Amino acid sequence: IDVFQAWCGPCKPVVNLFQKIRNEVGSNLLHFAVAEVDSIDALEKYRGQCEPVFLFYTGGELVAVVRGADAPLLQKTILKQL
Repeated sequence: IDVFQAWCGPCKPVVNLFQKIRNEVGSNLLHFAVAEVDSIDALEKYRGQCEPVFLFYTGGELVAVVRGADAPLLQKTILKQL
């Protein structure tokens, strides 16, 4: 989940990375979503940050968090979780 604030919007450059990985591993294994922290109370702790935050869930459990749009780290995290 790409967690963002309304004033900065979701991290568009990372969408291409997720699409590339999804095409490589299969669409059933990887799902991408965006969530605006200002409208979701459960994400309140991520408000007021100026860097993108990516939350990784497996089976409904938070398994990893990546702060910043670090493409190599995001790819490594995705592949590790898959």
